Amino acid sequence: MTGKISTQSAMHYNWGNGEDGWHLVRNPALSIIQERIGPGGSEQRHYHHHSSQFFYVLSGQLQIEIAGSTVLLGQHEGVEVSAGVPHQVQNRSQTDVHFLVTSLPPSHGDRVAA
Repeated sequence: MTGKISTQSAMHYNWGNGEDGWHLVRNPALSIIQERIGPGGSEQRHYHHHSSQFFYVLSGQLQIEIAGSTVLLGQHEGVEVSAGVPHQVQNRSQTDVHFLVTSLPPSHGDRVAA
């Protein structure tokens, strides 16, 4: 059994323009990251050769473009993105959005700009 984990104890990293990420689970089979995107923030449009991902909003509102279609996720809503499908998350609201990204297998080293 491993110990409990939170954003206070997880490995933290910054990305984009001041956005935050915390590795809650990081092993060869599974990755679960909690991320925070500030108002107006976004990531580069990309896809993964091998990783499928599930995005789940904890608080705020997340806009995600998936293969040309836009999905707006509110608190306690999620969407799956299959491997090979271009996508981009964005925060078009005026408040931070906090969400989980579950990747199977982990997406590290499997990111291709689209």
